[in-house]
Amino acid sequence: MIDTRGKKETDREAVAVGRIHMSASALEALAANRLPKGDALSAARIAGIMAGKRTSQLIPLCHPIPVSYVDLDFEVVSERGEVDITATARAHAATGVEMEALTAVAVAALAIHDMCKGIDPAAEIRSIHLVRKSGGKKGLWERKAD
Repeated sequence: MIDTRGKKETDREAVAVGRIHMSASALEALAANRLPKGDALSAARIAGIMAGKRTSQLIPLCHPIPVSYVDLDFEVVSERGEVDITATARAHAATGVEMEALTAVAVAALAIHDMCKGIDPAAEIRSIHLVRKSGGKKGLWERKAD
């Protein structure tokens, strides 16, 4: 575990994204809120927020930090057969919130998979990655376009 005692507490923010690909029938049921298990995006939002707040309990050696904000946005992209997931995490701390944002996306995607698996057990979680972080000594970092 890294010693953060000498690091300055600053406002930190991280944004992570990911997606889940599924069959047209599963995506249609999700978008119309007709899944047998209920409202997948609401359940995924709550799951992602909870996971972001508990990241240090899930990832070994990850510092527990005072997370002040976690939220998720979802976009159903019918043309690709996917749900795009974006998580934003914020804290005023001596270390960043990248892991919290990434964990929020991952768990939200898992929640969507769980809600859709009765229709499409082959749904696939894809491309979870950090797109931006700010705060701390290094300041702003943004992923370069591929």
